[in-house]
Amino acid sequence: MIDRRLFTFGLGALTLSACGGATTAPTAAPAEAWPTVPNAGWNAWVASFKGRASAQGISASTLDSAFRGAGYIPKVIERDRNQTEFKRSLEDYLAIAASDERIATGKQMLARHGALLDRIEQRYGVDKAVVTAIWGLESRYGTRRGDVPIVSALSTLAYDGRRGAFFEKQLIAAMKILQNGDTSPRNMTGSWAGAMGHTQFIPTSYLAYAVDFTGDGRRDIWSEDPTDALASTAAYLANAGWVRGQPWGGEVGSTAANSGTPLAVLQPQVPGPKIAVFRNFNVIKRYNNSDSYAIGVGHLSDRLKGGGPFKATFGPDETGLTLEERKELQTRLSAAGYDTGGADGVIGSKSTAAISDYQRARGLAVTGTPSVELLRMLRQS
Repeated sequence: MIDRRLFTFGLGALTLSACGGATTAPTAAPAEAWPTVPNAGWNAWVASFKGRASAQGISASTLDSAFRGAGYIPKVIERDRNQTEFKRSLEDYLAIAASDERIATGKQMLARHGALLDRIEQRYGVDKAVVTAIWGLESRYGTRRGDVPIVSALSTLAYDGRRGAFFEKQLIAAMKILQNGDTSPRNMTGSWAGAMGHTQFIPTSYLAYAVDFTGDGRRDIWSEDPTDALASTAAYLANAGWVRGQPWGGEVGSTAANSGTPLAVLQPQVPGPKIAVFRNFNVIKRYNNSDSYAIGVGHLSDRLKGGGPFKATFGPDETGLTLEERKELQTRLSAAGYDTGGADGVIGSKSTAAISDYQRARGLAVTGTPSVELLRMLRQS
């Protein structure tokens, strides 16, 4: 089986953000500008690509339609060249993946699309809560599907990127999708690196596993209606070997963890929960090859079904602060006029900037790093 995504953008394809508190409905992200610029090299590359695509059965009319209005996007190359390599702790990962907002909205989506998700589960045997959790992590339940023109993005990366052969393969697959009539060039949008729709399929995986669950003749993962995208995700997991009725895993000592002999017991962070995992855990990893991702999907799915948080605590981080103390620090910084972007306990770029501004304003050494002393100062101010 082809790995759905040979590239990983971190948690949920960069769609997860620090947030706190529940919301009544997900809010669509504002459109981001992705301007094209004239580029003679890209023009020459496209001309040669059309010849190679034609040799693989792509019609001239499909190619002309696909590239009409397409262009070289410098911002895509900037994103590709400036990806930050970092590893979040499992505690931080779960604070984002299974935030109060993501749980509350996910329960709303389970209720709103209950009949559809029941049919999908019956057809493919995949737990509907797991499908919903993937939807939540990948696009925040459809509100962060991506607004980059896929043909422009993939052709830019194939011409000027680090992995030209890989992205040309994706571009050929995108041409086949357009030729099949599943969508139009105008509607084929997604992430800057080519992941598309509610559950962020790359073109080759779309061709292999996407399904037309609505029966309208198109496998439409891009529209507001999530039907085909959710069914395609279940079809993908079923193809990857999902075991009907088996849990993904669970914290050691829980009911789920005692459902059979686990493949392994993981403890990604010490101190922290010990997690027994079953075959379906590895199936989730076929969607995104990351232990943290699979734990995040599994744990969010459990929370959507009414389960509670992990019982084992993580303890203080390397700065000496617990998650609750980091939340308090963010809350106090925000109250003092320094925007942390939310109070989820995850110290991201906004929290780092807020700490730096606070330190600078008080004549302190500017580190941008939280600390026990900084929290003490905020409590006293």
